Amino acid sequence: MVDILTPTDGSSSGRQLGRKVKYGAIRSLRVAGSPEAIGASHGATFSDDIVAYSAERVSIVTAGDWSGAAVSTDQVLSIAESMLPAHDSYAEDLSHEMTAMAAAAGISAAEAVVVGGFTDFVDTVRGLFGDAPYEDNCTAMIVPAPRAQNRQGMLGQTWDMHDTATEHVILLDLEPEAGPRALVFTTVGCLGQIGMNEAGIAIGINNLTAAAGTTGVTWPFVVRKALQQSDLDAAVKSVLDADLAGAHNFLVVDAAGRGVNIEAMPQHKHVTEVAEVTLVHTNHTLEESTTVFEAQRPSGLMESSHRRLSRARRLVDGKTLGPDDLMAITRDSEAVCQVSHEPFHVESCGAAVMRPATGEFWAVWGRPDLNEYERFEL
Repeated sequence: MVDILTPTDGSSSGRQLGRKVKYGAIRSLRVAGSPEAIGASHGATFSDDIVAYSAERVSIVTAGDWSGAAVSTDQVLSIAESMLPAHDSYAEDLSHEMTAMAAAAGISAAEAVVVGGFTDFVDTVRGLFGDAPYEDNCTAMIVPAPRAQNRQGMLGQTWDMHDTATEHVILLDLEPEAGPRALVFTTVGCLGQIGMNEAGIAIGINNLTAAAGTTGVTWPFVVRKALQQSDLDAAVKSVLDADLAGAHNFLVVDAAGRGVNIEAMPQHKHVTEVAEVTLVHTNHTLEESTTVFEAQRPSGLMESSHRRLSRARRLVDGKTLGPDDLMAITRDSEAVCQVSHEPFHVESCGAAVMRPATGEFWAVWGRPDLNEYERFEL
């Protein structure tokens, strides 16, 4: 159910500014079996959406706002094709899942790289052609055991993206033939964005912007490989082992309430243990060793990232936090919950809160300030 409450801005694009959209229950798919079976079910179930979303994201890349350079569709697909071997090398089973998803949906494997790994893919294009990206995505928090209610650590975040991505949000409940069951917040055509498995490993992300992307592995593969692991060290290693295409911040928490934050550039990764104090991260690097690899962005986007970081830090400072507190922070209208505005049209398309100790996962489809969280459990 979608209820659009405000008129369009009157421009030829018909986009809504500061739009108020209410969504119903998050669409979900439970699937078990081989990588090929999981991928085929995902692709067939959401085929029309995947085709439309893929075409839109390829078009966004060609326009150049997100990558910093206008390129042709043929160039986009050629670059994506060149990245497939890196995905095969990193996680062959996930590569099989992605290929099966693409075939069932009716898109190519190259298009699947773009629709799933879009924010890394634009880093790759930028490394070849461009600069000045339009990227400003997500506010994330690790709450370690000492700062959490009942010492049950948590991970929470908004998922922010171009506003037209919101309609494509889904939740996957995956039971692979090998490895733990996992709940995965994602979008159609994307293997995984945020998730938690039954072994008590939770992983979230926020986007960073690499000055020089590569033809490496896109971040959804890293999220899903971390969710194949049964302990924190192995999950962190799966991030560190990735030959990344672009830049992301990865946040990992286990059932004991231990947390690890990883600022990851294609050229360098910085690991910080989160043991005593709640960590907040937005869309700029906090470590000097990764800042040197960061691309410059428009001043308005950098201001947004700093504003959200400062606001979320004030909201968590010195507090003992529970799931309701993290949900409230994602709804914060002063800074954290992003509202679509010109010229960037970025909004909080959804959000998730995970508590690995209890196997509880709360997810919301659409802006958290307008929509309701739903509770899931492993």
